Amino acid sequence: MAEQMTNDAKPWLLAECNYEHVKDADIQVAVIPLGATEPHNLHLPYGTDVYEATIIGERICQEAFQKGAAVTLLPTVPFGVQTNMRKLPLAINVNPATLDLLLADLVDSLVNSGIKKIVLLNSHGGNDFKPLLRTLAGKDLTIFLCDWFKMVQDVYSSIFEHPEDHAGEMETSIALAYFPHLVATGPDGSLLADDGDTRENRFHAVNQGWVQITRRWDLLTSNCGSGFPHAATAEKGERLMALICDRMGQFLLDLSESELDSDFPFVESTD
Repeated sequence: MAEQMTNDAKPWLLAECNYEHVKDADIQVAVIPLGATEPHNLHLPYGTDVYEATIIGERICQEAFQKGAAVTLLPTVPFGVQTNMRKLPLAINVNPATLDLLLADLVDSLVNSGIKKIVLLNSHGGNDFKPLLRTLAGKDLTIFLCDWFKMVQDVYSSIFEHPEDHAGEMETSIALAYFPHLVATGPDGSLLADDGDTRENRFHAVNQGWVQITRRWDLLTSNCGSGFPHAATAEKGERLMALICDRMGQFLLDLSESELDSDFPFVESTD
């Protein structure tokens, strides 16, 4: 179908496809990237999660498409759950129930178009889509969830020196690699960022993870950064992207080629 596209259009990006291409395309997998609009320390843009979701989504879908996957990437949802940043200016909140309703409508649109294998590519730690997966379970579709920042934890320490939470070394490395023009630096090239220090909770059980709360970021941090960003480099961001593309590109290809039989997504029963 590529011959029905303009020369510059990427056929794995729905926003760049035309109807002539889409109307007869046998798309097997749709990827919905999800970001957020929120502060990221002093040096990264409010759209960091949006840029990450878009860039990662484009690259993993390209990787899969060029290997033969029938995959399409939807435009990125730019807003997420920001209830714990209510005190911070222009942290644009969408309540969890509202976001779930939006996604349910998007999923319905995809199913109505015959696409029953759907991947949520989440780039925002404040989003929790497991309840939505359970709500939609048992219907004539299967939704997969990828929190991309969690899928690299097994190799994280081989790339990065400092733990990541929000606007730290990992996110800053991605920004330096893929949208460096939006990273605030001084005349000497150093980041215009604080060290991403956070305050301990007064309760030992919370600090140990035995009891959970939602964290108020205006109290937790100085400038909405959690994690040391100053060790970030573009090379680290590129290494991370290569790993994500390798893992998710292969998954999307496997998912595209998998039959929607009675055992899906499990292996065939031997009984």
